[in-house]
Amino acid sequence: MLETSTEVRRGVLMMASELHERLTAGARVVVLDVRWSLAEPDGRRSYIAGHVPGAHYVDLDRDLAGPATGPDGRHPLPAIEDLQESARRWGIDDGDLVAVYDDAGGTSAARAWWLLRWSGVAQVRIVDGGLHAWSEIGGILEDGEVQVAPGTITLTTGGMPTTDADGAADFPGHGVLIDARSTERYAGDVEPLDSRAGHIPGAVSAPTTQNIGEDLMFRSAPELQERFERIGVDSGRDVVVYCGSGVTAAHEIAALATIGVPATLYPGSWSQWSADADRPLATGLEPVDQGSRAES
Repeated sequence: MLETSTEVRRGVLMMASELHERLTAGARVVVLDVRWSLAEPDGRRSYIAGHVPGAHYVDLDRDLAGPATGPDGRHPLPAIEDLQESARRWGIDDGDLVAVYDDAGGTSAARAWWLLRWSGVAQVRIVDGGLHAWSEIGGILEDGEVQVAPGTITLTTGGMPTTDADGAADFPGHGVLIDARSTERYAGDVEPLDSRAGHIPGAVSAPTTQNIGEDLMFRSAPELQERFERIGVDSGRDVVVYCGSGVTAAHEIAALATIGVPATLYPGSWSQWSADADRPLATGLEPVDQGSRAES
């Protein structure tokens, strides 16, 4: 049985009301706007039109990923020196609290959450419900760009665990390998983005979109506990997560973290795995947690 607590959940998520209170009180919070989607990867236009006051725009493709290559996948991890340059441009200093949000239930903001945690930033939280929740509490938006003095933070890798293709291949024998893409992509029924359809043999399906409700907020702890226990996750088993390119898998890792389950990211994910013709694939439905919308 998985165990959780309010404190554990609050270590990952921040309510929009808390962010509002902190900003109103003049507390130091670095706020990052990470709007991105497959249909509209450049969210800058939406950011310019209106964002949480003081928020900095983060370009997921440029700031939160290295150059895309076939061998490395569509969103490889950025070089640590490049990520540090971006973090300093956003005005982050050592010890700062960072709040990240988007307009899609945290599915892109979680990439910033994971990367900053991976690079040693201890206090990073996802604004639960993002812009939708901000609007629901009557939060105002400001337009235009935000300019701040450069930050001084120093980043180092290793704050969150990762594995490679070989690690993912060996993992199903001693832990739970989770595929966070849609059920249709997992089954191999469709593949709109990558070179081959299907999933890593032994992986179980748990689509990222099922981590959130219609209000775009993370599901309750009991709901998430039941969801992940159903696919074999328990307190004694290691977990590795992959998706299409390592973006929405970060959301799955955040959801697991809210119930006290640490998980490892396979950054190359299916985009890397499927590009290697020597890697086997499986199709059809193995033990599966049903979900729908397409994910990266």
